[in-house]
Amino acid sequence: MTTHPKPSLRFYHSAPLRTKMHKALRAVEDAPDPRAHVAELAAVVGELSEAGFDYYFLRALRQAKVSFVVLQTASVGVSGALRLMNPVFRSALATMDARQLRVVAAHIRHLMEPPEGS
Repeated sequence: MTTHPKPSLRFYHSAPLRTKMHKALRAVEDAPDPRAHVAELAAVVGELSEAGFDYYFLRALRQAKVSFVVLQTASVGVSGALRLMNPVFRSALATMDARQLRVVAAHIRHLMEPPEGS
């Protein structure tokens, strides 16, 4: 078992999502006014959240071979949570200035890096 100075959890997401993520981050990083790309960034944050829920929670349920009812109930719950969270992402990002949006983009880029010592 490898130990790192700082605990870290990462998840794998699809290649198409990674492409969208890079495109949205480049748009925010390179645009004279990153606020023009808030909707694109918010959509990517929402998709990353959905992929994370699936990877960390729903995938484990599928691997455990839980009943159809349990899996469907969990899926509906996650879907409902995302429906509530996505407007919050959009609203929060829409209130940010250019500097703040670039900080968010930099943070997402940081999360894409492998953990220290790996």
